Amino acid sequence: MSAALDAAVCALMRETAERTLLKHYQRLGSGAVTNKAADDVVTIADTESETMLAEGLARIIPEAAIVGEEAAHADPAILSRLSDSLCWIIDPLDGTNNFAVGKPPFGILIALAEGGETVAGWIYDPLSGRLCTAHRGHGAWINGERLSARTSGAERPIAAISLVFVDKAKRAALMQHIAPHYTLVDIPRCAAEQYPRIGLGTNDVSLFEKTLAWDHAAGVLFLNEAGGRAARPDGSPYRVDRHLEPGLIGAASPALFDDMAERLAKLG
Repeated sequence: MSAALDAAVCALMRETAERTLLKHYQRLGSGAVTNKAADDVVTIADTESETMLAEGLARIIPEAAIVGEEAAHADPAILSRLSDSLCWIIDPLDGTNNFAVGKPPFGILIALAEGGETVAGWIYDPLSGRLCTAHRGHGAWINGERLSARTSGAERPIAAISLVFVDKAKRAALMQHIAPHYTLVDIPRCAAEQYPRIGLGTNDVSLFEKTLAWDHAAGVLFLNEAGGRAARPDGSPYRVDRHLEPGLIGAASPALFDDMAERLAKLG
């Protein structure tokens, strides 16, 4: 993956964040936030950001399809493009619920996929300026420095378990049989924050129920390239063109992944 591509995408993310997200952050007026679904909102910043990112990415690789979160919400038929030979995947404002109430974390996620497999990913935190990048086979980087995933070192591994989209029976099973083996922490409700937390040793493992491409394509690649492991609970790889399937484990090491996967398998 060329340095020129990296530079172009990173510059676009920074400019978009400045001109759309930070322009509206803690300044959302009446009518700027609307309900998109149960427990999900969209803001004017989401739509402005996606428009600017889509236009910019189309200039960088004109032949690539573009699947943005808000465009897919308006027209689900766009999701069929996730298996195209080249496809940009955009989350223009990850952590919208946080952003809408004027608090962090939130960020931008962009991934590039080939035939349903992520080959490059970018994760940007507009408030701190932290930029995570990954290219398949070429490692993971934060602000230009190569990252090797590390664990927290805690006696009981630190786990962020998302229960937002888990049904009542499964939630009870997770809390009874999985939670006691870990030190639980709150989820940030922002994949752009959760994946770096795992790679940096803040959290050791995280469980996700919904695995939508714009939320996870970049983060899964980033964590795997850093030496951690992110995959389906049965060990199969995450593919963006199968993103409607539930269940995903992200872990700071293969051993932590295996331990969590084994515990989940016992739940049946």
